[in-house]
Amino acid sequence: MDRYSITTPIYYANGKPHIGHAYTTVASDVLARLNKQLGKEVFFLTGTDEHGAKVADTAVSVGKVPQDFVDEIATSFKECWQKLDIEYSDFIRTTDKRHETGVIFALKKLKETDVIYEKTYTGLYCTGCEAFVTEKDLDEQGFEPLHQKKPVVVEEKNWFFSLAKFLPEIKQAIETDRIKITPVERKNEVLGLFQQGLEDFSISRSKERLKWGIELPFDSTQVAYVWVDALLNYITALGYGSDNDELLKKFWPADVQVMAQDILKFHAIYWPAILLALGQELPKSISIHGFFTINGQKMSKSLGNVIDPADLVLEYGSDATRFLLLSAFPFGNSGDIDVQNFREKYNSIANTLGNLVRRAFNLAEKYGVVIETVPPLDKSVFSESSVENLRVLQNVLETARELNVELDKQAPWKEADETKRNAIVKNSLEKILALAQMLAPTMPSIAKAILGAVGSDGKITNPPVLFPKQDKFIAK
Repeated sequence: MDRYSITTPIYYANGKPHIGHAYTTVASDVLARLNKQLGKEVFFLTGTDEHGAKVADTAVSVGKVPQDFVDEIATSFKECWQKLDIEYSDFIRTTDKRHETGVIFALKKLKETDVIYEKTYTGLYCTGCEAFVTEKDLDEQGFEPLHQKKPVVVEEKNWFFSLAKFLPEIKQAIETDRIKITPVERKNEVLGLFQQGLEDFSISRSKERLKWGIELPFDSTQVAYVWVDALLNYITALGYGSDNDELLKKFWPADVQVMAQDILKFHAIYWPAILLALGQELPKSISIHGFFTINGQKMSKSLGNVIDPADLVLEYGSDATRFLLLSAFPFGNSGDIDVQNFREKYNSIANTLGNLVRRAFNLAEKYGVVIETVPPLDKSVFSESSVENLRVLQNVLETARELNVELDKQAPWKEADETKRNAIVKNSLEKILALAQMLAPTMPSIAKAILGAVGSDGKITNPPVLFPKQDKFIAK
């Protein structure tokens, strides 16, 4: 059986999930579900990144110890993904013992292979990024652009990774699409970083500055730098560093790693370098989506426009929320999510898809039309590039519109010849059932309701109401 492995980033555990996390995770879940339908054995990994100064500081600010705080945050992510019908294979936490074991194993190997070294470093440190930055990373006012904070000057004795050793192979891997980075603008962005110059990076922080992390196995004064700790999750979840690495052999390298563009540098340069140093294969592709604003404004707690995905599910149901998020703008682009238009878009889905199914199924039930077999998923419409398939799946609403128009033109309710009338209804029904197969990755409950309306005798029984006008839109 073919295999397919997909990952989201592990989300930083300094706050509950928001619409940005949901966008990435829903897109990944849709691709995972699609590949299951295509007959592949799928491993879909997500999780939470729970170490680091920001997490520890946030925990203290709310009167909690870090472990208790991240336990609550991890639970909130799991509950949110359940509400959004996210079918992950595994949820990895960087405070898991299995992860810590894998990280310590990796750190020992990096030390043994002489790709890390100790030095005192003075540099600009962005507390928002939890990363060292250079002058060229800052804007004209000296602020780090993403977090709009001036970095602080930090002098520390840390362990550093010899990045320069691996840059030629990484650059070639990206140029030749051995690591395929999409969209192409992001590929070009990464290649541009090689021209600017890339420095060795720190893999540790002093315990004097950061206590909330994994202690280095060869230096008790240091803890693993949060990014090195976090990146390793993709293989520790598969058993790296343990006695049982069957999943690692089966599902690594990942077919696609999905993320937002702000963490591209870490995943396209630092992560491949770490993998090469550990003797592991490089991911096959990295798929980047852009930044998005909420009603024209940057998402911010201070602006009060941080949207809880669970609120959207309560209002629109899980299936419609999934579709509304993914159809906001093409995957890979930046764009604006206008939540004020969600109601209008929801009504459009209900009027198009809901109306089509109601009309055709009522006709089939009325005339006793029988379906011999439910059409299988049409695999020919899908691309080898998995992320491109998100656009294919978004086209189902247009197909529903076309089927509505076709049903109006054929008007079986006006046809006097019973054989012709039933043939029209049957044809319409088969096309709707085929459409439901296409809907399944994005709107799994609605697809299940459509397909489940066909009884064992091939007749339509209890046509589903897909979009009832009430607060809870789809009953499981």
